[in-house]
Amino acid sequence: MNESIKSAVMERLRQIKGPDLEGDIVSLGLVSDVFVSDGRVAFSITVPAERAQELEPLRQAAEKVVKEVDGVQNAMVALTAERAPGAARNAPQPTAPAPRAQPAREEQAPAKPGVPGIRHIVAVASGKGGVGKSTTTANLALAMAANGLRVGVLDADIYGPSVPRLFNVSGRPEADSGRVLKPLVGYGIKVMSMGFMVEEETPMIWRGPMVISALTQMLREVAWGDLDVLVVDMPPGTGDAQLTMAQQVPLAGAVIVSTPQDLALIDARKGLNMFKRVDVPVLGIVENMSYFLCPDCGGRHDIFGHGGARAEAERLSVPFLGEIPLTMKIRETSDAGTPIVVSDPEGAMAEIYKDIATKVVAGIQRAESSPERGTPKIVFD
Repeated sequence: MNESIKSAVMERLRQIKGPDLEGDIVSLGLVSDVFVSDGRVAFSITVPAERAQELEPLRQAAEKVVKEVDGVQNAMVALTAERAPGAARNAPQPTAPAPRAQPAREEQAPAKPGVPGIRHIVAVASGKGGVGKSTTTANLALAMAANGLRVGVLDADIYGPSVPRLFNVSGRPEADSGRVLKPLVGYGIKVMSMGFMVEEETPMIWRGPMVISALTQMLREVAWGDLDVLVVDMPPGTGDAQLTMAQQVPLAGAVIVSTPQDLALIDARKGLNMFKRVDVPVLGIVENMSYFLCPDCGGRHDIFGHGGARAEAERLSVPFLGEIPLTMKIRETSDAGTPIVVSDPEGAMAEIYKDIATKVVAGIQRAESSPERGTPKIVFD
């Protein structure tokens, strides 16, 4: 079924003329791999970066003809400057004029466009997977809400979306107006995730441009309403998707999640340095799975070592936000879709998350008032 839809989509796309009305976008090799799943189609069209705005009608035309294909319920089409697989590689490229020496001048760094209604966007990131980043994101967001804030969660982990399970939410987002979708709601938190668009077992095999396009749509084409904080569950690592989010989204700051052992800290350090290089304030480090609390004897065991994240925070001069123990209760409640902050709101573990949430909000306020934000950049023409 998917293959027949894909073939029909490619046939329709041959009707779309290229950027200069010569040939069609398929024959010119401008169309990326077409992804089809449950009636949803996604692909990108390669265009020169400087002509992206001019060629928006081309994207709209492609989206329109694809939606007319039998079996297609929705289409996600993005313009990208990255060359699509199979595109002609010997096409002449414009030659940039030689740079002229000009005196240095001060220029304000271009502002990243905000999202209407959202006051602050906070990224929760990790240098590697498996450190409990998504569980931390969910409980941190719920703790902020428990502290009186209006909170949303964007699941930016395209390849491993966990938010639907953590918030015990399922179903398809409904259209609000045009391309804008209504977020789903779990425990009073507005949430959006690619996990709502595809089945839990369906693997995501998108390339970078498609991931970036999906993230952009989930951020900017969702009716978030008025939020004090949007918490973004970032993909693990420091690849293209993470860098694009850090560069293009007006992040108020980033929270780094790590476990205590040296190998995890090495990767956490990479994530922290990535945010620093793109001028995103690091609000602090959380040491997750800091120690194990035995459910039988109540004893504490430092399975992964202890204190590594605190020492790393001190070494790098960033705040240490707190230690979250490895407990059966946190794991069980997360798997059951009843995170510890809502299932045991007065318990010791919930208090840890609430304390971290308070520190994160204080960090946002400090970063916002810092004289370094908005400092002029020295550039050369």
